[in-house]
Amino acid sequence: QVQLVESGGGLVQPGGSLRLACAASGNIFSVNDMAWYRQAPGKQRELVASITSGGSTNYADSVKGRFTISRDNAKNTEYLQMNSLKPEDTAVYYCNAYLMTTRRINIRAWGQGTQVTVSS
Repeated sequence: QVQLVESGGGLVQPGGSLRLACAASGNIFSVNDMAWYRQAPGKQRELVASITSGGSTNYADSVKGRFTISRDNAKNTEYLQMNSLKPEDTAVYYCNAYLMTTRRINIRAWGQGTQVTVSS
């Protein structure tokens, strides 16, 4: 089995910062692309940022220049540094990973989600 466990969400004032982390564990042979998604109340889940195993990144226009995605391949962990947070960043943030299990099966895994609330 494979698990993605997120941490780092919480309540922050506008203009503040948070850092999310997502650790993959279990029967993992390799981790390929990783990403962060978010879903605000009443809205569809949207891609926030993604990163390949080689470190190439992609960002939603709404977070460019404010958020930074990174990863530590040795720890099978990805991070999302969020700066200059705005109330519209409030959402449940989900980590996502494409990975190969030790049985050489390709799967897409999701974390359980972590709440980020930006409010004064």
